[in-house]
Amino acid sequence: MIGNNYTIIPSKENKVPILVSVPHCGTAFPLELEDHFKAELIVQPDDTDFFVHELYNFVSDMGITMIHANYSRWVIDLNRSPKHKPLYTDGRIITALTPTTDFLGNQLYESEELEPIPPEIDRRIQKYFNPYYRAIQTILNDFVEEFGIAILWDAHSIRRVVPTIQEAPFPDLILGTNDGQSANEQLILAAKKGLAASELDLSYNTPFKGGNITRHFGKPKDKIHALQLEMCKNLYMDDTELNYHPERAEKMQGIIKNTFEQLIKECSL
Repeated sequence: MIGNNYTIIPSKENKVPILVSVPHCGTAFPLELEDHFKAELIVQPDDTDFFVHELYNFVSDMGITMIHANYSRWVIDLNRSPKHKPLYTDGRIITALTPTTDFLGNQLYESEELEPIPPEIDRRIQKYFNPYYRAIQTILNDFVEEFGIAILWDAHSIRRVVPTIQEAPFPDLILGTNDGQSANEQLILAAKKGLAASELDLSYNTPFKGGNITRHFGKPKDKIHALQLEMCKNLYMDDTELNYHPERAEKMQGIIKNTFEQLIKECSL
């Protein structure tokens, strides 16, 4: 199902209770906002998790459902709190719900007068943010009703180095579970097992422990479990971190597939 805000790609057959969410792959801008942003920036909006929905394009063959954003996170960031609660308080730069700068501090809007004020932010929450969350909640609720369990896998990517977050390069893979609160131990161990089967560096809840999507939806007591995977872009893109690299992507897909097989096995126990 394709809408203005998001696209849902259903499982092809043998549906399993896993939903992959890709909230930061969108590159489109609504017509009413297009000329508010700097034209030279929106041609290729930085901070985008470029091609992540393409990286995960095999999941429907595994019975997994996927939802991904169509609009840029600069319009509204689907992985931030609509109540503007910060994800981290350690001094790193974390862009806002409706960011006015990118991660490197570059101004996004043509002028300060065009930056969103509270009524405009509320409008974007209603028009672009809430529909994505309602769609996720509906799918997860249906999974719980049908299977007795639901797993949300929030898929992200990031540049190898973002000095405004940390000076050192990021690990290859970062699994986040809000410090173990968003999923049960068995599923966390299954995800770790699948990801650790590669030769890549795997970090757990450091430096990212899951954004608002993971924290909002992950409610193990309600049989809904959420995990976030952050990966460095050069694992599936070229060294410029701008272009898709099919050979690297294929290798990364094998690692993700192995991880999902571990999760599916755990669901069937």
